[in-house]
Amino acid sequence: MTVLARTAEVTRRYGDVVALDRVSLDIHAGELVGLLGPNGAGKSTLINLFVGLRKPTSGTVELLGGSPADPVVRRGIGVTPQETGLPEALRVGEIVDFVGSHFPSPVERGELLARFGLEDLVRRQVGGLSGGQKRRLAVALAFVGNPRLVFLDEPTTGLDVEARRSLWDGIKAFHADGGTVLLTSHYLEEVEALARRVVVVGDGRVLADDSVQAVREIVGVRRVTLVADELPELPGVISTERADGRVHLITADSDRLVIDLVRSGVPFSGLEIQPTSLEDAFLAITAKESAHVA
Repeated sequence: MTVLARTAEVTRRYGDVVALDRVSLDIHAGELVGLLGPNGAGKSTLINLFVGLRKPTSGTVELLGGSPADPVVRRGIGVTPQETGLPEALRVGEIVDFVGSHFPSPVERGELLARFGLEDLVRRQVGGLSGGQKRRLAVALAFVGNPRLVFLDEPTTGLDVEARRSLWDGIKAFHADGGTVLLTSHYLEEVEALARRVVVVGDGRVLADDSVQAVREIVGVRRVTLVADELPELPGVISTERADGRVHLITADSDRLVIDLVRSGVPFSGLEIQPTSLEDAFLAITAKESAHVA
């Protein structure tokens, strides 16, 4: 497949802090890639390198066959950073027209606003929009130039469930038409709902890179749920959570966990062993990396 964006052995330092450590990553045409990682993992730095806002300390970055520093190359991408500022005196339609004027073949204004559920706001001043409406507009603007590749950094932060799903539909429509997307998110269910490929980063390095299903299988973790008042400390438990009257344990060895549970003599009921979610896999991958570093 055609590579639209690539980093090769990229390191980025901010003083003594290593934000990215020899990261190599290819984004292929037609992919919808979810980039996961805790705060400080290097997600935003990676996107900033791809879109030309930062330069690598070492290594190379390629965008659409050229350099991210070339403004002509950057016309082929769309970007929504984590934080955006829009002129509050302008109307929504005016902003879309202004941004679209920088591209040779922009998406028609009405089509773009309809795709992201903003058509009723076309004459509203930006200063009169809610925080969620401003965020939806910022995401929509990433698509106005008919880009080949879109970078979305935490696109749905601060949105309610309905607004998030509206944006998901717009992103899915772009991808279904052959567009390529790289998005970061703190909402693991968002990446699971949208992405076909998941890249997990931590401490500036790529910890996993595969399909959603494969990332789950990489760590082989299982979710063991049961009803119990108190539990002893059990070996091999990656995380513990209480919800809806049940205890949820994430472990890489569910058989051993059940044996240790029975041997502990603690009364319990309603034992279930379930397949993992992407969130469970993410916790396991980052926990393993932290243990390795320690």
